[in-house]
Amino acid sequence: MKTVGLIGGMSWESSIEYYRIINETVRDRLGGLHSAKSIMYSVDFAEIEALQHQGRWDEATEMMIAAAQNVENGGADFVIICTNTMHKMADEVQKHIRVPLLHIADATAEQIKARGLTKVGLLGTRFTIEEDFYKGRLVEKHGLEVLIPTEEEREIVHRVIFDELCMGEIKQSSREQYVSIMDHLVRRGAEGIILGCTEISLLVGDEDSQVALFDTTRIHALAAVEYALEENRGEACLEK
Repeated sequence: MKTVGLIGGMSWESSIEYYRIINETVRDRLGGLHSAKSIMYSVDFAEIEALQHQGRWDEATEMMIAAAQNVENGGADFVIICTNTMHKMADEVQKHIRVPLLHIADATAEQIKARGLTKVGLLGTRFTIEEDFYKGRLVEKHGLEVLIPTEEEREIVHRVIFDELCMGEIKQSSREQYVSIMDHLVRRGAEGIILGCTEISLLVGDEDSQVALFDTTRIHALAAVEYALEENRGEACLEK
């Protein structure tokens, strides 16, 4: 079994889900008392959030590189960044480590294509939704068509993530807003919806959507298990 290196804390609520899913899946796959071999470097999210909203991405990148090098030096055989937004610097992080980085967008795209879907809606932080590092990868590398919410809807999605979900608050009123936004994406032609922030699955689930939801937290965690357990796994989800 390979050792997975997790860069977590963004937020710790979703990092808990990564840890739970990875260990439960290893136990289910191997049986008995088996659990995953893992190393986690958990950041102080307040520091990361400040850099994000101040546009100080170079400093945030340096922090992610340092975190990745820490888990690599600790014995990790590969790395996952337990958040969608911080994949903004995934390419740069990969350049500074010797072990593979499993990209969350690639793992998600493979699941979408396996379902035969080509047009999907994307929910996430404003950074993930509006910038090209994420949806551009889905389009250019995987040939998907990506729909994003309206300006007003993007503001709602972003606010709920940072002001509520990252604080551990789950509100029915926010769930209803998200359901309305997802319904609007479906009316515009979305065949499925990417929950492109690792906290969103804390708020909405399959029962809240007319179409398939792609929970990036679960998808990424399961991809990590597959890579850890399968010696000859393909390279489809590896950061190039």
